[in-house]
Amino acid sequence: MTAVVVTAAAALTATGAGTAVAVAADERPAAATIGKPGFAKPDFGKPDLGKPGKNDVMEDVARRMIGVGPPGFASRIGKDHRVSRTAAGLADIATKRPMAARDQFEAGSNTKTFTAVLILQLVDRGQLKLDAPVSRYLPGVVPNGGNITVRMLLNHSSGLYSYTADRDFMAGLESDPQRVWTDRELLAVAFKHEPNFPPGKDWSYSNTNYTLLGMILEKLTGKSLPVLVQQRIAGPLGLRHTYYANPRAVRTGPGYAHGYGVKLAGPEPVYVDTTGWPIGGWGGAAGAVISNTDDLARFFSAVLQGKLFSKAQLKQMTTTVELPAGFGMQGGYGLGLIRLDTTCGTVWGHGGDTLGHHSVALSTADGRRTVVSVATAEPFDAESNPRWDHYYRVAMAATDASVCEMLDKPVPDSVLKDLHSEAPALATTK
Repeated sequence: MTAVVVTAAAALTATGAGTAVAVAADERPAAATIGKPGFAKPDFGKPDLGKPGKNDVMEDVARRMIGVGPPGFASRIGKDHRVSRTAAGLADIATKRPMAARDQFEAGSNTKTFTAVLILQLVDRGQLKLDAPVSRYLPGVVPNGGNITVRMLLNHSSGLYSYTADRDFMAGLESDPQRVWTDRELLAVAFKHEPNFPPGKDWSYSNTNYTLLGMILEKLTGKSLPVLVQQRIAGPLGLRHTYYANPRAVRTGPGYAHGYGVKLAGPEPVYVDTTGWPIGGWGGAAGAVISNTDDLARFFSAVLQGKLFSKAQLKQMTTTVELPAGFGMQGGYGLGLIRLDTTCGTVWGHGGDTLGHHSVALSTADGRRTVVSVATAEPFDAESNPRWDHYYRVAMAATDASVCEMLDKPVPDSVLKDLHSEAPALATTK
């Protein structure tokens, strides 16, 4: 959940197609290490787009994304009432089940927009003030909390260190994947580190900010985050395939796209099926929502159209802090919402990466056009690895091309060049 769309999504590293079924605790994958069962180089077979579609651009995007390593890819483009969907590859390597366009997945940091909506609803109700210090709502919890405001948490200008930037924490997610972390434990990881900068003086993406926002929500409402998401967002919008994992309640089955963490340290990539790992046990208010492309499209459209809060709060949400140079993308970060300046135009939304899914959800400013996509692989060890560098280059180009298609604009040659760039894939398809 650390990267915003591609670069920022790589950091929370947080079903129309079938009936989801619950997975009992003893049926979930056990903790594993390299060399133990559960780790294997997959045989994807030949990438298959299934039935011929009508969207050449998105089929090209799907082929390229599958070609650089993720087992599965799905996308949805909405233009007013016209919808096109694309799915490619496999939802489950073991069973060879094809990916479906409406499969559920871990939405990762797209959760932050859900959390921000819930906070802004409290502002509308007079229960919270954006420029009040965090210490007013969580006294004694945050070092220097008297100088950090709720707004700073929402737009990542607090300076607080992100717990997912801690190397030992991330290694622990792999070695003990069934551990459920409490909010206080996550904060303890973050607060071992000095702040990145004084409050309000810079910008740095931090999952710690949204852990604190989740704690504020539960304290002020007396309700759990799963209940709040259902009662105040999913229910009113009719998001039948969206829920907040609490924390092990990840319903897998025929309508769920398995996620895969990838180890690249050895001579061959090693894929780990992370399905059933409790994203709610560490992603929390920063990344624990499960959804699908249809529901995320409806959600972000509703957000941009001000259907979940007042127009005044929408204005607050879309007031951005500019992303720093070198961040890997151009745009700004508002209150749980990203402004992304692409080659074909400016769009709004978020991205999300977990230990198995990479997703992007974007909308025009009026909420009338949307594009949502998901790829089912994420790195365990992406630092300075040319395979992942290439993957992210292609993924960013795929996002640009998707936005161009959504806006009915031709894909620039520079984007096509990156989309079709040649380099080693994560895994070689046959």
